[in-house]
Amino acid sequence: MSTNITLNNGVEMPALGFGVFQTPPEQTVASVAEALKVGYRLIDTAASYFNEPEVGDGIRQSGIDRSDVFIETKLWISDYGYDGALHGFEKSAGKLGVDQIDLLLLHQPLSTDFEKTIGAYKALETLLSDGKVRAIGVSNFMPDVLANLLEQTSVVPAVNQVECHPYFSQPDVQKANAQHGIVTQAWSPMGGITSYRGDSTRSTFNDPIIGEIATAHGKTPAQVMLRWHLQEGRSAIPKSVNPERIAANFDVFDFELTSIELARIDGLDTGVRGGPEPASITLESFHRDIPEA
Repeated sequence: MSTNITLNNGVEMPALGFGVFQTPPEQTVASVAEALKVGYRLIDTAASYFNEPEVGDGIRQSGIDRSDVFIETKLWISDYGYDGALHGFEKSAGKLGVDQIDLLLLHQPLSTDFEKTIGAYKALETLLSDGKVRAIGVSNFMPDVLANLLEQTSVVPAVNQVECHPYFSQPDVQKANAQHGIVTQAWSPMGGITSYRGDSTRSTFNDPIIGEIATAHGKTPAQVMLRWHLQEGRSAIPKSVNPERIAANFDVFDFELTSIELARIDGLDTGVRGGPEPASITLESFHRDIPEA
């Protein structure tokens, strides 16, 4: 299978990326450099992770040419509105130390002020037409909110990054994305969020079905879950600061799950979200000042 996904505007994006959510800045430089050394070429960060400068440093320290690295970041709701989002781009690009960002997403819909969300997305459209970003998209947009966005804007998002793992795969979201040629990108792709936010006794890593499939292929449960995403056409962005796990998570291109195995993993969906309800994200409860570059 190809290690790249072609987005709806023709841009090629690595299917498997490296995430830095909750990675402390002091660990980010080394883990990004390590990921690039192993072979990752997509790095995913966000303004609200407060580690964009270190992502930029890690890319430069890796010695990999900038043109060979696909950089993805997200604007936080505090920088929504048209002018706010244009400035948000400048802040992110400045911290990353780049002139152009490969994929820029809106991190959340702001349901309490959707006009600001639309304004921010229109700023992304401007950045795209000006060549400052190569592709634009959204994150945590449910089908009704996505439909609302599509009605009021002209560029279909290339990506919708959402919580997606065997215990919460959001088939309705995936279907809505597919209908519009939008790539579903999985955050918490192995369901780590179920371990630290949900029922800690029920972990995808200890799931007997995933374990059985992993044993059959001589792989780990984590590798099986990542392979499941890739074979079903999704992008996935696992995160780790452990060099061995960083390498193992990339070692998923030398085996293939059967259609029966894929269906068995699909069947594990519980319908229970691990992260916050997207509609609950408001400026009152989630305002974060994004510092200048």
